[in-house]
Amino acid sequence: MLELAVLGLLKEQPLHGYELKKRLGETLGFLWGVSYGSLYPALRRLERDGAIESVAPAGAVPAPIAPTGSVTGDLAAARLRSVADRLVTGGRRTRKAYRITERGEARLLELLMADDERADDERAFALKLAFCRHLPDDSRLQLLERRRQSLVERLDGARRPSRTITSISDDRYTRSLREHRTRSTQRDLEWIEELIALEHAELAPAQDPAQEGASK
Repeated sequence: MLELAVLGLLKEQPLHGYELKKRLGETLGFLWGVSYGSLYPALRRLERDGAIESVAPAGAVPAPIAPTGSVTGDLAAARLRSVADRLVTGGRRTRKAYRITERGEARLLELLMADDERADDERAFALKLAFCRHLPDDSRLQLLERRRQSLVERLDGARRPSRTITSISDDRYTRSLREHRTRSTQRDLEWIEELIALEHAELAPAQDPAQEGASK
């Protein structure tokens, strides 16, 4: 899911790691917690795969590094990466920024349309919905309709009494919890159906005035 979040945010504009982390929280709320310890390895992995690339801000030049003698091998490579990561703009150091590539855009669409086993996962769907505007119209409808089917199945299961519930464990608190979940699922289903109706209304071709007159 982190890969999808990074690509979705970079589809909109180049960002550095701090901005990515902040935007992710703004998009999905405070319950979505991503540490720098997981974000930066994901960025390096995506960059290595060619899905994103680093970009220097306008007017940025490499920051000078004090000479420490001749170095070779891994140490030299590490120093070169340090130079690339440290940029100076107007005398100030700035963070390394990233932007999505064509390969990354193709990967983003693939992740958005993936019909995996997490179709019923609330966070996975919320993440896909946050970036589904990048999908073609028909693919966006497919995403919403898969979610509707998942909610319908969940609602049917909640309304069928479980044989494992005994009179001892089925107290008013557990009943109240089941009722709350059922109502929440019902509200989610109504919300998804509204989104689907809006999609259909926007996709419906405007009727030609001449045809409309002829049909009367």
